[in-house]
Amino acid sequence: MKKKLYTAIGLMSGTSMDGIDLSIISSDGYDEFSNILDDYYEYDKNLHDQLVRLRDVILTKKDLLQNSEKLRELERNLTLFHADAVNQSLKKYRNPVDLIGFHGQTIFHNPHEKTSNQLGDGKLLSQIVKKKVIYDFRQADIQNNGQGAPLTPIFHYILSKKINQNFNIKFPIGFLNIGGVANVTKVINDSDNFQNNLSAFDIGPGNCLIDEWVRNNSKKKYDNNGELAKSGKINQLILDQAIDNFKINSYSQSLDIKNFDVSFARGLSLEDGCSTITNFTAYLIAQGLEYIAKKNTIKFLVCGGGRKNSYLINSVRNYLTNRNRINLEIIDNYNFNGDYIESQAFGFLAIRSFLNLPISFHNTTGCDEFSVGGKLVENF
Repeated sequence: MKKKLYTAIGLMSGTSMDGIDLSIISSDGYDEFSNILDDYYEYDKNLHDQLVRLRDVILTKKDLLQNSEKLRELERNLTLFHADAVNQSLKKYRNPVDLIGFHGQTIFHNPHEKTSNQLGDGKLLSQIVKKKVIYDFRQADIQNNGQGAPLTPIFHYILSKKINQNFNIKFPIGFLNIGGVANVTKVINDSDNFQNNLSAFDIGPGNCLIDEWVRNNSKKKYDNNGELAKSGKINQLILDQAIDNFKINSYSQSLDIKNFDVSFARGLSLEDGCSTITNFTAYLIAQGLEYIAKKNTIKFLVCGGGRKNSYLINSVRNYLTNRNRINLEIIDNYNFNGDYIESQAFGFLAIRSFLNLPISFHNTTGCDEFSVGGKLVENF
């Protein structure tokens, strides 16, 4: 019997805090998936600056309490921005939408303290756009002793099946998402035994260190296509020291951009610092890929903004010791837009949450048993 198809909007704002990725998808929450529309809405300078300022001062749970009034005001403004984005996209897509998956803007993430704070008022969003909203996706997993991240692997599974069928790529299939933080997923086969079929974890910085260095040392927001890093020279001594000083002994912990800083490159020129930091990032990503690949021959499909940085991607390849077994290729080559995988994922997660289906598993977030995340609100 064919399952009911739902139409959902997925909203994702990543650690770069530059704007909202919005996707409209159709899915049954199981095997069927199609993408309908993708949009991007850039934050205005005032909202972006407020977000960055508050994120930078919130380092502990105590800081959340001390800044609670500012956070409430910012959350309202952020939610209004999301509502406007939804309404603009609904003018383009005039058919009914069943659900909205509202990730919100992460401001603090520390699963050790059972806390992951995403700014975003689901009740207010539902009231304004007159839709059912599912939000607060991470807390149920964290309460179940999970890390609250990454949450996209169950969606990667659906993509892997489609890519396997359409392009005959053999399992296992990997996904490398390079956002602010880099994370990986390995799908072993097309079995729906997710507990044993999926493994995933954060592996290190993605764009966060490169972006921070560029913002702090120039008027630019990021290193376009790695041009700055390409024109600089690696300071090998500093790079080796940074690698020695930052050891990932276990991939069982999720990461936040606050786990990293660019201080090790202090004193270098813009270009040399960019080159050194990009290579530090690439080394950690390569280590993570080799760890999750183990002895498999595996193609990793690269998504997220970092896939556009050709210098970074080539550097990752250079640090791989098993280049014959590990292949990197951007996901856009397989008819998916790598900018919108996460926003599509949160539309899909909203549907699964609505159907009371699990979205996280022991081998993806470390939770004790699979978790159904997300809170449903219908405030209209």
